[in-house]
Amino acid sequence: MEFKAQIMDEAAVQRSLARLTHEIIERNKGIDNILLVGIRRRGLPLAEAIAANMAKFEGGSCPVGHMDITLYRDDLSEISALPDAGASHFPVAVTGKDVILVDDVIFTGRTARAAMEGIFAFGRPASIQLCVLVDRGHRELPIRPDYVGKNIPTSRDEMISVTVPEIDGEPLGVKLFSLR
Repeated sequence: MEFKAQIMDEAAVQRSLARLTHEIIERNKGIDNILLVGIRRRGLPLAEAIAANMAKFEGGSCPVGHMDITLYRDDLSEISALPDAGASHFPVAVTGKDVILVDDVIFTGRTARAAMEGIFAFGRPASIQLCVLVDRGHRELPIRPDYVGKNIPTSRDEMISVTVPEIDGEPLGVKLFSLR
């Protein structure tokens, strides 16, 4: 894997997260009925950052949960006979909430589809919305995020890597790599 470019540095990611937060607040007319759900792994710290922005901008708190989509993947049998699935956690009931799924990158749309299926296993939300930091294209399913930090057209021979301090020990950032 060969490094090609730094697409977004920490400041650019923070600006995008602030803009995404404002868009979510505006579309949902506040934060009262929102449940942010970070798709594990890197979606969770991004959801927490959005929640922190909401507290700053709106003066109230927004619950943040997380979901491991492993058991809801459509390629589960190809991964392993005994997949290692982490726990999902929701601090409030899903039913009746405007659930905002948060992920780092959307590519084929399969992760988002699995997350939606997983949400329904926990209840019936009022709505499900999708927020991603990066949309790199190449969708295989008819899924489109409601909120996008940055559109980065890529080839299938490229990979987008989002770094978050909690997982990677590096500052927030988005990098482009060549797989060739």
